[in-house]
Amino acid sequence: MSLSILIIIPLLTALAVIFCRNAEQVKWTSLFGSVAQLAVSGVMFFQYNALRKAGEVAQFVFEEKHTWFSFMNINYHIGVDGIAIAMILLTAFVVVAGVLVSWNVSHLTKEFYLLLVLLSTGAYGFFISLDLFTMFFFLELAVIPKFLLIGIWGSGNKEYSAMKLALMLMGGSALVLMGLLIVYFGSAASCGAPTYNLIEIASHRLDFSTQMFAFPFLFAGFGVFTAMFPFHTWAPDGHSSAPTAASMFLAGISMKLGGYGCLRVAVYLLPDAAHEYSWIVVLLSAIAIFYGSFATMMQKDLKYINAYSSVSHCGFVLLGIGMLTKTAITGAVMQMVSHGLMTALFFAAIGMIYERTHTRQVEKLGGLLKVIPFLSTIFVIAGLCSLGLPGLSGFVAEMTVFQGAWQRPETFYRLATILGCLSIVVTAVYILRASGKVIMGPIVDEHHTHLSDARWNEKLASVILLLAILAIGTAPFWLTDLLNPGSELIMNQLTAR
Repeated sequence: MSLSILIIIPLLTALAVIFCRNAEQVKWTSLFGSVAQLAVSGVMFFQYNALRKAGEVAQFVFEEKHTWFSFMNINYHIGVDGIAIAMILLTAFVVVAGVLVSWNVSHLTKEFYLLLVLLSTGAYGFFISLDLFTMFFFLELAVIPKFLLIGIWGSGNKEYSAMKLALMLMGGSALVLMGLLIVYFGSAASCGAPTYNLIEIASHRLDFSTQMFAFPFLFAGFGVFTAMFPFHTWAPDGHSSAPTAASMFLAGISMKLGGYGCLRVAVYLLPDAAHEYSWIVVLLSAIAIFYGSFATMMQKDLKYINAYSSVSHCGFVLLGIGMLTKTAITGAVMQMVSHGLMTALFFAAIGMIYERTHTRQVEKLGGLLKVIPFLSTIFVIAGLCSLGLPGLSGFVAEMTVFQGAWQRPETFYRLATILGCLSIVVTAVYILRASGKVIMGPIVDEHHTHLSDARWNEKLASVILLLAILAIGTAPFWLTDLLNPGSELIMNQLTAR
């Protein structure tokens, strides 16, 4: 199949949205386009598995390559492996849920959905790119829509949050660009001519000095996108002010662009430098995990609780990447998928509760299970996934990271693994406390006694995300089988020293 269809469908959807005559047409057009993306992603998943079972051993499949700027050796070069397909499936699920949750947006509806569709275009393009310049192009495409979504449709101090997010992500992009230019010009020595071709650079291996110079720029730049400590400060403010669908996309997909970039570009292309810098990555990850956990305990706003929790959970992604073992890397990607689904469901539940109660303050909420049982149940399930309840995706992903991390025998790495495990206790404290206060107990505000429960679109969005969480939590073998070839490819680079 042609991978370009993943970019064409969102673009055609955006074009169709522009010509819609009313809000209803905009919503149904966007929903049809997002469902089409999900269908194509599903077909790609099954075709990929069929190819692997048939004996296909190519690193990347469904490749397409077209010359873009020949004088700089820049090509529209795309292809996927199992890791990329996992990210594509995550994007498709979150986009469908985000469109459904936004069904009641009445202010500038056409513009809202247009920006939401453009966000998905950037994400798909980033995950399928095998040319570093093309990858950077799609990374940038996903920044400006976030700024507009928060600045126009957000809440609270939205202008400040939108500007902070945009400036910090653009700063991260600048670091990524500097790293890519170092790789591009450094590739001339090993590849014969400067190139952005990811496969070619990996196969010829850059010299050690180039790797050591480029790695900090690339890992720190992509780390900004995944809210790596100390570059995380945009995430809580951005998430708290963003409209529900934008929060879902920011935490569910955008933060995964950074994790994917750290793994696919920094570690895969610069394996020698990855070994040298791994202790720094693990140290920053351990700090993020504990800092995010304890910062979450201090929050009284539901969105800030989920936002700081995301900083902690994304620390597990970088911890798995920094450990540089196959199991840990597989766990890191599983954590990206799991956290993307879980945090999207959590933000959806919080947004739907806020729409009805007009507050996100924990002390002003209580007893919601009595009046909105469906939304309350979804809220609790998302929280339980966050704290790693067996049977849900969070447990499988975190346990895989811990198992892979423990394979590093050095004392420093063992200590970081133990600290990561201990953070689960802190997570349980803030999740159970928030759930108990908001969902259980007596009704705090008498105005909440007549709240309406979830509508059809909200139920459908929640069920879609919940089914994906359960599919990973109860039968993770399909995901691990999908990720194994890609993890093997990265480990081959790391071990061929």
